Amino acid sequence: MLSARHPSTLVVPLTTRLVDDAEPLRVRVRATARLRRDSDLVIDQLRAIDNRRLAGGPMARLSRALMVRVNEALKEVLDLEDE
Repeated sequence: MLSARHPSTLVVPLTTRLVDDAEPLRVRVRATARLRRDSDLVIDQLRAIDNRRLAGGPMARLSRALMVRVNEALKEVLDLEDE
């Protein structure tokens, strides 16, 4: 979260090179708001970027249901277990 006063933010990159049936490595995001084309979140390419690169604001806000899928995919790819 940008309000954490940390100089970087973890992001999951998007690609328009769609791969069907690729969860948990990819999660499909339908075109909405400023996201003009359907895209895949590439879960296994999580990276930190400088907050100054986020000046344009979000391309779109994901639904709660889609965020649950992203969260589950991240936990699986990063091998994080619920205890």
